[in-house]
Amino acid sequence: MNTSLLALRRFCAFVLLILLPGILLAGPEDQKLNGQWSGMLKVGGTEMEMIVTIVPLSTGGYYAALDIPKQKISRMPMQASLTNQDVLLKIDQAGSRFTGKLNTAGTAMTGTWQQPGITSPLVLKRISTSILNATFNAAPPYRREEVIVPNKPFKLRLGATLTMPNGAGPFPAVALVSDLGAQDRDASQEQYRMFAILADYLTRRGFAVLRYDDRGVGKSNGKYYAATTADLVTDAQAAMGFLRAHYRVKKNQVGLIGHGEGANIALLAAAQPKGPDFIVSLAGSGQSGHAVMQQQQVEILRLIGANANQVKSALALDNQMVNVIRQNPDNKLARAKLGVLLRQINNDLAFTMVQARVDQLTSPWYRYYLDFNPSAKLPAVKCPVLAMNGTADLQVMANKNLSLLHKGLRNSRKVTIVKLPGVNHLFQPDRNEWALINNEQQPVFAPKALATIDVWLKNRTKTRTSFTAPIKAKLAAPLRKPATDKTASR
Repeated sequence: MNTSLLALRRFCAFVLLILLPGILLAGPEDQKLNGQWSGMLKVGGTEMEMIVTIVPLSTGGYYAALDIPKQKISRMPMQASLTNQDVLLKIDQAGSRFTGKLNTAGTAMTGTWQQPGITSPLVLKRISTSILNATFNAAPPYRREEVIVPNKPFKLRLGATLTMPNGAGPFPAVALVSDLGAQDRDASQEQYRMFAILADYLTRRGFAVLRYDDRGVGKSNGKYYAATTADLVTDAQAAMGFLRAHYRVKKNQVGLIGHGEGANIALLAAAQPKGPDFIVSLAGSGQSGHAVMQQQQVEILRLIGANANQVKSALALDNQMVNVIRQNPDNKLARAKLGVLLRQINNDLAFTMVQARVDQLTSPWYRYYLDFNPSAKLPAVKCPVLAMNGTADLQVMANKNLSLLHKGLRNSRKVTIVKLPGVNHLFQPDRNEWALINNEQQPVFAPKALATIDVWLKNRTKTRTSFTAPIKAKLAAPLRKPATDKTASR
């Protein structure tokens, strides 16, 4: 199963919920679609695998995401509904939908896939959701502990895993901060557990690593989508506080490693008092939230073969919705106007779908992220920063965002800019570099990215590796320094 690109998580201002096994589910009837489904779609003389992941919500309804490996589309948000045994999966702005029936055993959906220029039969069969990962041994050479991280300002308890090297310590430490969407502590995406791999790798090399469930996920309480990006900064601060209070951690060597939005959360934390001692930004953004979302929409439409007029129409609709949100701070009024707008575009939209859509568009997170400008806070960051982006990342474009980050971090003591060829948003390498498990390729964290992080962290903390083989990494050449930045270096 290909998860090589989690490229495009917001579609026409639709906020993606990352799908997790630990989320609170609704009743048995609502769980009929819960899980992952796969089928082969015939298009012309070729076939494409389509993978749909669906999770029911405790508040009713579903969230769903579509993967099409052959088209390098991953985690595209969908709308899902089940009426009796009738299944409807839709991506409105792409003009795509699947209509079918769920069999009585709940093992297959048989129906038709429609999108502009294509109408084809499609059978989606339930597939295994077990996670395979070749990185971990049954008894890793370090200590692992399940802990609770208190966020006192929000009265939250965050479930977490702390991995600690063997020995007396104290050790340098990092907390991992996840990307957009309510994710578990491993940042699980199908077979790929990005943070579990990263934690295992770093702990074997002498670092204590803390990774936590996002709000409302797993063993963490709270509500994720009721929080803004600024609110989530307090979760990262709580994680740092937990590490600094641990007797086996070096108090002045506690950093944050953030992925995607998590990278921006880490940078926001560094702009405040008692921030991290160092930061690793993985696919962090220097662009405004709305600019990133619009860029992603264009990329999605391009990948599915939309023409110039369709792209123009989609962006025009997005701008209309954004204007409604910005001009109407009262959510009740904004939701009413957005509902009318969506009905005008597609009169066939079910009331529940319209309601779910407008709730997402007026959520605290979306309102904040819409006008979030990372560059405004970057000059306040003083700690060392490693900023890494991959050239195959279709969600956060490497050249544009690395340039903005480098310029904004002009007051940091040391900035390292690394552009990784062929690495995608999930920091996976090209598919031909994936591991082979049971004769099937499984995604891996790009080895060159791991080695780069390891070398950079050791240079910051003077840590000796506990791994038997020495690691050498050649960092990519940094972007040319801004004239005002005299400290940025490799």
